[in-house]
Amino acid sequence: MKLACQENMAPGGSLEEKVANLERFGFAGIELWGSGLPSRVAEINRVVGGSSLKVSSICAGYRGAWLEASAEERAVAIADSKDLLSAGADVGATGLIMVPIFGGPRLPDLSPLKTARELERDLLLKLLDDVGQHAARVRCAVLVEPLNRYETHFLNRLEQATDIVRELGNPWVRIMADFFHMSVEERDLADALRRAGDQVWHVHLADSNRLLPGMGHTDFAPGFAALRQAGFDKYMALECGIPGDPFVELPESVAFLNRCLQA
Repeated sequence: MKLACQENMAPGGSLEEKVANLERFGFAGIELWGSGLPSRVAEINRVVGGSSLKVSSICAGYRGAWLEASAEERAVAIADSKDLLSAGADVGATGLIMVPIFGGPRLPDLSPLKTARELERDLLLKLLDDVGQHAARVRCAVLVEPLNRYETHFLNRLEQATDIVRELGNPWVRIMADFFHMSVEERDLADALRRAGDQVWHVHLADSNRLLPGMGHTDFAPGFAALRQAGFDKYMALECGIPGDPFVELPESVAFLNRCLQA
């Protein structure tokens, strides 16, 4: 398991400075924001290629939402996602993080034929089948992320996302586990990770208060042990707030996480 950090959390006025600082702090990877990524591929490969860091993942960046009611808006989200997967492959990322929908449902309730949630599930499977074929061609995975109930009504727990990707059966469509959202939704973080097993291809790290790990009450060690038992060997990226000086707190967070990994 390798530690990464989102680029927006890294101190520095340029990508070169951010990469140099993350490297010095002890990170192995950097997670990039997807917006504008295709135009940055050459710069990213030049800067990251000259360091010990690797690009861990791409965090969203597509326009619209996959489960929009408007076919035109869905088409934009899907086209953008495919472009980001291609760019992600070009920079060596594990995958593109995707949230199907934020907030409430935008599809109609057609009960007794189908509820909005049933329609959303069927539509997501169709879209994942299409985008997943592109992901397989370029070899950059779609990473479906469950969120807590206050941010989405759809896919709140790991098991809900793994049910969908297992039904799809495409090895290039997997899930991402976020310790912050899990702290809200899962009764037992380690058990949820064990049951998700090899479907977890990426992890986001934040404490229960969405600050750096070690600043809340989440116990990370059991979750890390469950990931290790499942054979997880990919990246865990920080996605959280830094309440103080990043030059002090990011290295301290790396040290804390390494202790949890060794527990």
